[in-house]
Amino acid sequence: MAGELLRRFPFGYRWPSLPDLFEDFPLDLRMPNDEHMIRIEASETDGVYQLKAELPGIDPDKDITISIDDSVLTVRAERTEEKKDKQRSEFRYGSFTRSVRLPAGVREADVTATYDQGVLTVRAPIGEAKKPARTIEISRS
Repeated sequence: MAGELLRRFPFGYRWPSLPDLFEDFPLDLRMPNDEHMIRIEASETDGVYQLKAELPGIDPDKDITISIDDSVLTVRAERTEEKKDKQRSEFRYGSFTRSVRLPAGVREADVTATYDQGVLTVRAPIGEAKKPARTIEISRS
């Protein structure tokens, strides 16, 4: 049994993410608050945490909100449907949201965001990480 699994899924196989599993599912699956999940790429290079989010067809000036609260970065976007007579549409309309915990040491005041060709890029410089927790010895009186 284990040998069969290793042949089908070799070492290093990348299991699909939950949104990837349901990408071609025929129903419109939404998060509990009726919002769609935003697809992202996150990386950390040269002391900068970078998050890229797929948001094609959205006006960044009026339809995207980025916030940081308690080291959690949240991106919210809204795409409104144009009223046209159409036969079929696989476009997703409505609210989109994604929240990620920022790495320790991110300088929240220096976070920047750009939007180019449907991709939102958020860059967060990482300063000095917090010192690890200190253990306190207990003395007996």
